[in-house]
Amino acid sequence: MNSQAIKAAPKRKTREEILGLSADLFARHGYDGVSMRDVAAAVGLTQAALYYHFSDKDQLYLDAVAYDFREKDDALKDMLASNSTPWVRLERFVAGLAQMMVTDRDFLRLLHWVLLDSDEVRQSTLAKDVFGGMFVAVYDLAHELDPNRDAHLLAMSIFGLVIFHFQAGAIRKFMPGYSPSQDNPEVLARHICDLLRWSLTSPSGDAH
Repeated sequence: MNSQAIKAAPKRKTREEILGLSADLFARHGYDGVSMRDVAAAVGLTQAALYYHFSDKDQLYLDAVAYDFREKDDALKDMLASNSTPWVRLERFVAGLAQMMVTDRDFLRLLHWVLLDSDEVRQSTLAKDVFGGMFVAVYDLAHELDPNRDAHLLAMSIFGLVIFHFQAGAIRKFMPGYSPSQDNPEVLARHICDLLRWSLTSPSGDAH
């Protein structure tokens, strides 16, 4: 048979490739803005082939978020697991999380859509299976920083100080006092740690 007449079979998409491309779509358009048809077209599959890998859009969405967060989760946990003091670990963690948001804008967008999702079943699944381990690690660190504080509130404040800084990035640039240096992960980490250290050690903030 003439080798030129042999057509190469189309490359099969791996599950990881599908999840990576799906995460990009969900990052740009959110859960409600993406259909299984959109995903199938983006990854070069028929809808039937896509359903072979994922039972429905919820499963695809949850798996895509988990896939996008997995490497980041491992890296951030490593920053929290060292033998350094709690404040050194906190500054390293905040700088690492900020660096991810600076270098991976789709990750920030995806996180934005996840936080806006009002479906409690999906949120419960993500809290338990995707974000729970990271939150527990920060929760434990918060307890180390001040055992007398509400560790849940302190952990949420740590995440909030970092995430909102970048979520508000578009409008913050037009606010008085803005400087590009404020988006430097190390500058932001130092500021947040100084702010929390002052709050936790100040006599005026002693209401536990």
